[in-house]
Amino acid sequence: MRLAAGNKGWLVRAPGDVDRIEACFSGVAYAPHRHDTYAIGITLKGVQSFDYRGVTRYSLPGQLVVLHPDELHDGRAGDDAPFRYRTAYIAPADIQGVLGGRPLPFVQGAVSNDPRLARAICALLEDYDRPLTGLAYQDALYDLAIALLAVSGASMSGKIVNHGAALRARAYIESHLARSFSLNELERVTHHDRWQLSRDFRATFGTSPHRYLILRRLDQARRMMLEGHASADAAAANGFSDQSHFVRHFRKAFGLTPNAWLNVIAHNRSIPLSPARIN
Repeated sequence: MRLAAGNKGWLVRAPGDVDRIEACFSGVAYAPHRHDTYAIGITLKGVQSFDYRGVTRYSLPGQLVVLHPDELHDGRAGDDAPFRYRTAYIAPADIQGVLGGRPLPFVQGAVSNDPRLARAICALLEDYDRPLTGLAYQDALYDLAIALLAVSGASMSGKIVNHGAALRARAYIESHLARSFSLNELERVTHHDRWQLSRDFRATFGTSPHRYLILRRLDQARRMMLEGHASADAAAANGFSDQSHFVRHFRKAFGLTPNAWLNVIAHNRSIPLSPARIN
């Protein structure tokens, strides 16, 4: 699914290493897709609507949206007006760094008004025009992880997974992005039963080893495209067998074709934005 005809949507990435976006769309914005990160944000204007776990959800200005890794969702306006939002994409491994190997917290319903989450999300998204310093991000991350845990109904006394084996598997995958391999190979590398490893990898990173591999390849391809490489060249350089294979995986991950994604990326803001009050 491409952006709806006549859609004047735009998307701006915040400076810095933390993946943060501000976007505005009307009509249909994204086809159904999944992230391997938490997508944690706030609706700034209009009605943000999406299908999530079999139910249509609506987020109004000031409400928080928390999408768990690897959960299928889409994105569209909930009425005839544009909707605008900010979102931070937080790696499950960063949350795990706070939780110490406990299963990732899940927020039922995806839309929340919880003040604990609001405080943590404001710290991530309020000062959007400047990069977050390392310490600022770590402080916000700790508050976010604890808030997610509390809102999900879990606690710090939850079951511990084999965090070390999951980390070794991730390191191996990231060192071998150019080729494919099986759980048997990851079992040999991590010295952890492959099925237990598959479970612990999901609990730690929110997605399966195979999807993690595909999404890291897509990340590299996106970077190449932003640097000016043709999408076909980016696909070939990152292990995709052909262009259709690349486009299919790209749409599953990001809800847009590669060309549509490039079209809505704004390297410089083309319209003035007033400072958002998100607290």
